[in-house]
Amino acid sequence: MGGFNTGGGDDDVISGINVTPLVDIVLVLLIIFMVTTSYIVRQQIQVDLPRAASGEAETQSTLTFQVTADGAFLLDGEETTLKTIGQQVSARVEQEPELRAAIAADDKVDYGRVVDLIDTIKSNGLDKFALNIERRSKPKSESDEE
Repeated sequence: MGGFNTGGGDDDVISGINVTPLVDIVLVLLIIFMVTTSYIVRQQIQVDLPRAASGEAETQSTLTFQVTADGAFLLDGEETTLKTIGQQVSARVEQEPELRAAIAADDKVDYGRVVDLIDTIKSNGLDKFALNIERRSKPKSESDEE
């Protein structure tokens, strides 16, 4: 009788799972993750926080920068502009190569203003700076904001 082929000879049961495609996909995802992570890390601004060492007699000079709630810039307590900050930083770095900066910004300040200040400081030769913060007793959660 034979018009239909029921495939009678290939009834073997697959007894093992082929993991090769799974391993290939995982390795590709791992490589993508590693490449994107290194790209993200390079795009961040490096912050060099000053360290305290016991018994160290010499003190390093520090410029104090502040950004007020209305976006004004202060250098050592006196209101100034980014252009003036750039000029003064450049002049001070020539005199004191180990000069450091401490930056404090109001909580309400636009993030871009702080980045503008950091860019101005770094572009004029001052690479070592710290960001001043107030320590919280516990991390802020979503329930605290309501």
